[in-house]
Amino acid sequence: MLTTEKKKMNEALDWAIHIAVAIIVGILIVVFVGQRTIVFDVSMQPTLVEKDNLLVEKLGVKFNLLKRGDIIVFRPPTEDRNLVKRLVALEGDTVEIKDSKLYVNGEVFLTGLANEPETLEGSKPEYNKLTVPKGYFYALGDNRAQSYDCRELGPIDKKWLIGRAVFRFYPFNKFGTLH
Repeated sequence: MLTTEKKKMNEALDWAIHIAVAIIVGILIVVFVGQRTIVFDVSMQPTLVEKDNLLVEKLGVKFNLLKRGDIIVFRPPTEDRNLVKRLVALEGDTVEIKDSKLYVNGEVFLTGLANEPETLEGSKPEYNKLTVPKGYFYALGDNRAQSYDCRELGPIDKKWLIGRAVFRFYPFNKFGTLH
């Protein structure tokens, strides 16, 4: 009878260890590798729409693999939710908005969308023409007319970055990688 109780205890302990390991691995993945995020506004239309569910990978930020054109997710300290925008300039790049166009390092920045968005100047002139400081990024929404982005926020501190959106898994009819 003692061995039956001992077997039950060993099995319960075995289950507890497996569950604890699974929880720890899950937490490590969310903290260091990737997580899910939801789009909460229209600033990235037509690329992304409200309620799209995205997979965000975090290793690109940690290993400085971000490039112009990536869709990034970040949370400025002034916001209570994540923002999703297109990365248009890296540290050291020169950004200028003039004649309703975005220039990065003196060249027109193209998103690759069928209809390139018109880029109007933001409300803060100091963010319409600048050199992106070290440790910062500059990002805009694809729907520039309805986007709260670096034209109002200023450059994005690397500390605010969560990761790069790489995959849309909901809605299912738009399932796939992001560009």
